[in-house]
Amino acid sequence: MKKLEKVLALSLVLTLFGAAAVFAGSNQQGERHAIVFKSTGNPYGERQMGGFETGIKEQGFTAILRAPDLPTAEAQIQMIEQLIAQRVTSICIVGNDFDALQPVLTKAKAQGIKIFSLDSSVNPASRLTHVNQADSEKIGQTLVEAASDLAGGSGEIAILSATSQASNQNLWIDYMRKELEKPQYANLRLVKVAYGDDLRDKSVSETEGLLLSYPNLKVIIAPTTVGIAAAGKVLADRDLQGKVKLTGLGLPSEMAEYIDNGVCPYMYLWNPIDVGYLGAYVATNLTSGKITGKEGEQFGAGRLGSYTITKAPDGGTEVLLGPPFKFDKANINDWKSVY
Repeated sequence: MKKLEKVLALSLVLTLFGAAAVFAGSNQQGERHAIVFKSTGNPYGERQMGGFETGIKEQGFTAILRAPDLPTAEAQIQMIEQLIAQRVTSICIVGNDFDALQPVLTKAKAQGIKIFSLDSSVNPASRLTHVNQADSEKIGQTLVEAASDLAGGSGEIAILSATSQASNQNLWIDYMRKELEKPQYANLRLVKVAYGDDLRDKSVSETEGLLLSYPNLKVIIAPTTVGIAAAGKVLADRDLQGKVKLTGLGLPSEMAEYIDNGVCPYMYLWNPIDVGYLGAYVATNLTSGKITGKEGEQFGAGRLGSYTITKAPDGGTEVLLGPPFKFDKANINDWKSVY
């Protein structure tokens, strides 16, 4: 009888040990990594989230894609609260506000969720690191150089941005203002920064307002994919090709017709799919402990190769995807079917 009891006890121990091992394995493979974009209905965001999902899935984990209907911090806060309740492994936030998300992100970090921002950063105190599409200063410099070129070195220019709280847009605009202070741009005058809130209809209205208020306007810089496409339509509909020129950051698939018809002689961007994909590998490397978000750390990012975490302008750290790419008539048709 005692021998039977020992056998049963041993069997129970082995069963529990096996169950624990299975649970541990399934928990490891069951990592759920979330990305919260600015808002729905944004083709750039859809491609970015698609890249994130691809990167997470190819590593054997689950991707959770979220975006509110409106590009507000309040809407993102609600989604982050839901993700905290779901006990996700990591949250990649494309911030609608630099500071307003800090309390909820701090709450998530306190519960062991790895937090980092992507594309549009949040306060360094809210994140472990940031995934940046390109060097922010270089973006600002490049867009001012383009505006000067298109304006012939003098005249009125305007900026059509996304929301007034978007940290990436604001940083680029700050660098644009600094660039405009240089002597070679003394004859360029920035007349207004308008905000289309990354909404198509509002961006159309803001473009029309710029044309009405500044009849001598030479160039519109739109560092937002929603804004540049909306401005392109307005300029094309009003037959203003060559009169008011457009440049900025746009999706080739949306801007090909405006580059072909001369409304936008050239523009810039990076591959949003790659931005999201890079974010997926930051998420999993943070979770595994291979990186902590400190300057100088290195990690592999699948098909994109190796990256090094560097110091960010806001005092935190960041991972840079690479320099912006120029799209014009010579190459737009090669890219319009890609993204």
